[in-house]
Amino acid sequence: MTQQPAFSPIRTYRDFIAGQSAIVRARGLARNSAIRLLAAGRSPDKKDWIRFPYYHHVFDDEVEGFARQLRYMASLGDFIDLDDAVAMLDGGGEIDGRYFCITFDDGFKNWATNAAPVLLNAGARAAFFIVTGFIGTSIDEDRDKLLGFYDQGDLLMEFLSWDDCRALADAGMIIGSHTINHVHLADLDDNAAEAEMKGSKDIIEAELGRPCDHFCCPFGREGIDFIASNHPGMAEGASYKSFLTGQRGAMRRGASSMNIRRDHMLAGWGDYQLKYFFSS
Repeated sequence: MTQQPAFSPIRTYRDFIAGQSAIVRARGLARNSAIRLLAAGRSPDKKDWIRFPYYHHVFDDEVEGFARQLRYMASLGDFIDLDDAVAMLDGGGEIDGRYFCITFDDGFKNWATNAAPVLLNAGARAAFFIVTGFIGTSIDEDRDKLLGFYDQGDLLMEFLSWDDCRALADAGMIIGSHTINHVHLADLDDNAAEAEMKGSKDIIEAELGRPCDHFCCPFGREGIDFIASNHPGMAEGASYKSFLTGQRGAMRRGASSMNIRRDHMLAGWGDYQLKYFFSS
């Protein structure tokens, strides 16, 4: 019998990217160099807006970088939570100022151990979107399932427990839905997509004893992962108050809370990368 490889839980970003090919690493370095050069001639957009930076993880070696990024954002605008951001968008009035609404996708354990303390210290309340089918899993008992979360099959990630989710909510964080199984909605028929949306909402509300008002589309690319003419309306029909995507850009007056654009971030990025992305 062939012995299965023993993977250790990923705790650092260095280990997370250790399996990347030389080509992927070279592309990443070239991209970072280009962004550094482009950022030198830009400044963050001075117009009034809400921006939604989003992360997946804050690994042990990303904590200091995440704290620095929050300080950089605080120098540009104010932190608001998702409930307030949606109220501002739905109000239809002017957005008077510059605001950051921090969100996270998937449900990793390092949200509780690393991200939440930094957020609380910065006075920021984030929205955490969880894949309910992975919450409460065990590294030992659910190893094969956890290794299947990423296509590579060799990244063993730890997920939050339901007690972790309750503690985050008690600390003022928002817990939202990221489906049950981390699916591409566009690949599902309407009944299956509705089941992912409503089922995850029901699970969260039962576990936390509070409403789950916000939905974030896995992967989040319009026309690839969700259909703009279908899935936001489906989420609204399931009593969600927002539908968040993975498309970049600022949200301004007249933008819809059922099609929220977000800026993907890595917690170890330098300020020049934030400067570049927040300039458009």
